[in-house]
Amino acid sequence: MPVSLLGAAEIRRLAADLDVTPTKKLGQNFVVDANTVRKIVQAARVSASDRVVEIGPGLGSLTLAILETGASVVAVEIDHRLAERLPATAAAHDVPADRLTVIDADALRVDALPGEPSVLVANLPYNVSVPVLLHFLETFPYLQRGVVMVQAEVGERLAAPPGSKIYGAPSVKAAWYGAWRLAGTVSRQVFWPVPNVDSVLVAFERDAEPRGTEEHRRQTFRIVDAAFQQRRKMLRQALSGVLGGTAAEASAHLERAGVDPTLRGEQLTVEDYARIAAS
Repeated sequence: MPVSLLGAAEIRRLAADLDVTPTKKLGQNFVVDANTVRKIVQAARVSASDRVVEIGPGLGSLTLAILETGASVVAVEIDHRLAERLPATAAAHDVPADRLTVIDADALRVDALPGEPSVLVANLPYNVSVPVLLHFLETFPYLQRGVVMVQAEVGERLAAPPGSKIYGAPSVKAAWYGAWRLAGTVSRQVFWPVPNVDSVLVAFERDAEPRGTEEHRRQTFRIVDAAFQQRRKMLRQALSGVLGGTAAEASAHLERAGVDPTLRGEQLTVEDYARIAAS
């Protein structure tokens, strides 16, 4: 039988059975609209041949939409009650047992995934969305693409181009791994409870080749952090603490990297930052 999806009434019933009161801390705004979860799966281009890692499956509405395609899922859930219930929910909706693996853990502490999934799909809360994404991209090089639903502010920052007002350290760090783009908006009304912020879908494609070694990445991110801690200052001032100790030494380093020392951090691309770190 084909996999069936959760409806709004069943989601509320599951929450009541588990004594789950949606909390802002865990970002538990559950999606209750079937069209929305299918939209996310379509944006991620999930097919039957894919192995997907889902972060924060909650009660399973998006999980079932992924499984509906024929793909297999590794679901990482921090709430023990939800992690324990998810396999039973999947079985009740005609999911074969071997297609779903649940990891009961904090996503920020996960360092191994069975089956090396190549696609990431998630609905992430504001306070952990960027750290979780960067952790997964750093830790699991076999993740090739994905779509995440996040608060609009987060998604727009991840996809922001250099020079824009919202371009920041998360924009540069995300770009280290590949290209990011906004992939759609999500109505507040598809959530229970209804949030007081807008949400968007943001998609990524990992670059075919790594941008650099792990040491190069760490040094680049260190420079990025320094640049955006003082984003209104020229680079020669903002980076003096990490490039020699003085503005003059920082200027010389930047010039060797082919970067104008009078620019500001928000004007540089990830390639610029990588070049500074390598020089």
